[in-house]
Amino acid sequence: MNILILGSGGREHTFAWKIAQSSLCNSLYVAPGNSGTNSIAQNLDIKVTDFQAIKTTVLAHQIDMVVVGPEDPLVQGIHDFFLNDTQLKHVAVIGPQKAAAELEGSKEFAKEFLYRHNIPTAAYQSFDASNVEEGYTFLDTLNPPYVLKADGLAAGKGVLILNDLNEAKTELKNMLVNAKFGVASSKVVIEEFLDGIELSCFVLTDGKNYKILPTAKDYKRIGEGDTGLNTGGMGAVSPVPFATEEFLNKIEERVVKPTINGLQKDNLPYKGFVFIGLIKVGDDPKVIEYNVRMGDPETEVVLPRLKTDLVEIFKAISEERLNEINLEIDERAATTVMLVSGGYPEAYEKGKAITGLEKVKDSLVFHAGAITKNEKVVTSGGRVMTITSYGNTYEEAIKKSYQNINQLHFDKMYYRKDIGFDL
Repeated sequence: MNILILGSGGREHTFAWKIAQSSLCNSLYVAPGNSGTNSIAQNLDIKVTDFQAIKTTVLAHQIDMVVVGPEDPLVQGIHDFFLNDTQLKHVAVIGPQKAAAELEGSKEFAKEFLYRHNIPTAAYQSFDASNVEEGYTFLDTLNPPYVLKADGLAAGKGVLILNDLNEAKTELKNMLVNAKFGVASSKVVIEEFLDGIELSCFVLTDGKNYKILPTAKDYKRIGEGDTGLNTGGMGAVSPVPFATEEFLNKIEERVVKPTINGLQKDNLPYKGFVFIGLIKVGDDPKVIEYNVRMGDPETEVVLPRLKTDLVEIFKAISEERLNEINLEIDERAATTVMLVSGGYPEAYEKGKAITGLEKVKDSLVFHAGAITKNEKVVTSGGRVMTITSYGNTYEEAIKKSYQNINQLHFDKMYYRKDIGFDL
């Protein structure tokens, strides 16, 4: 098969690395890709939301399957675009249709889905600019900290957790009236704060059948000890040590099954990854949010633990026979640490030369915000690359990642030295 991956991050490099190992893959393309995908696939300079350009490419390269990495094209309806085009409808698209992608496209839609199907989650209400005062009143009924979520897509930065009531009211106004996150915060969901430890559950579904991938835990804050601003993710660990067999059974029975059944009941067509953000409150799982694609950097620890041919899995999803696939998982732990540009998640510089890549031993390097320029690998984004390692324990794996990070350098390089600290 000829396969096209859409996206340019560490997640997409990991997909390319895994797909390239499959005997079912003939030619592999990534649009737009990065310096990492460049070495195993052909990069194509196309925006992930330029559907016409994607169509032209798919026809020119006789693409049989499109794997959608980021959420934007899914929320904008790329799967529907393919289904509604006579020249494209034979192409397998891995990712839900637009109606189902609203689970990530709208926090309010997701909360309504959770309530409708009795899936455990935090109490909430949503507000827009016309009822800000009611939002203030609702905040008065809650105990701190206060959770404010922009309803739409805000590139992983639209969630604020604040301890001060007046600050929460000010930020609610900033989001709704002053458009702090643009259109994404024209509606805001206010939630009760859930106190516990977070983890991510990844599910593959063909719309009827499902398979659960290894769990992972990522680290969102820029600072050590989980302090400072939220980022797209600074590192991840898989499996999650506190996710016992009993707890995993609760996740499957109370969250995964009602989610997949709910998709069918609500007629939300879904072929791809369901990423369920969970929090363990006491001994019980509650859903924080849904994403309709794989997480990043969780992909960089989940896919390396998957021994089964990924293209075979995707083929089964597109043909609605996922039940025939047996997932084989590597027993070892995997950890990843993200290297970021100095200043991220705020202003940062690009174009810094990255050295030492050839010195990395016994770890996998997945490029994210990095491109090849004049035959050199240089930084092009905030999150630059992740260093993934295996180990018999997550401590052993993380040690290996840190040892290899010492071989790498670019100007103002920063990373958290405490990934896995809370386990």
